[in-house]
Amino acid sequence: MTKQLAILAQDNIAEESKNACIFTGHRELGEDFSVRKLKNAIEELIQKGITDFYNGMAKGFDLAAATAVIKLKKKYPNIRLIACIPCYEQEKYFSEKDKKTYVSVLKKADEKVVLSPTYYRGCMQVRDRYMAERASVMIAYCKKAEGGAAYTVKIFQKMNPFSPIVFL
Repeated sequence: MTKQLAILAQDNIAEESKNACIFTGHRELGEDFSVRKLKNAIEELIQKGITDFYNGMAKGFDLAAATAVIKLKKKYPNIRLIACIPCYEQEKYFSEKDKKTYVSVLKKADEKVVLSPTYYRGCMQVRDRYMAERASVMIAYCKKAEGGAAYTVKIFQKMNPFSPIVFL
């Protein structure tokens, strides 16, 4: 019985993955970052049938991407924003401005997934793997070979070797 449930859960992940995108990017956005390019990339994926957008809710790129999805929901009401929160109080050390954006985005998310009740070393990577398992495409703002965004790109490529990554 347990094996059957695990297989069914995997089938559900595979089904979810067909129309899903994940985001990864740096917490600090460089001068080369463009909200317009991000919004255009998301809209292009929507036009190709992507409906679910998994977001890790970190400050910087993640919140910018979540905000863009929310704005696009006015034009494309069938799209969904899934907030993937690694642990409660993820926003604890965010600036007041980022906390305000975080709370606003969370209120407008279609689904909220909290992966741990408390912070622990590695909980961010668990969140990243959770999102990578469920997506067929990634939008990334990754300018460094090391760090969280680079880790997420690598894990997505490993889990989805034939899936596209849109680099901004």
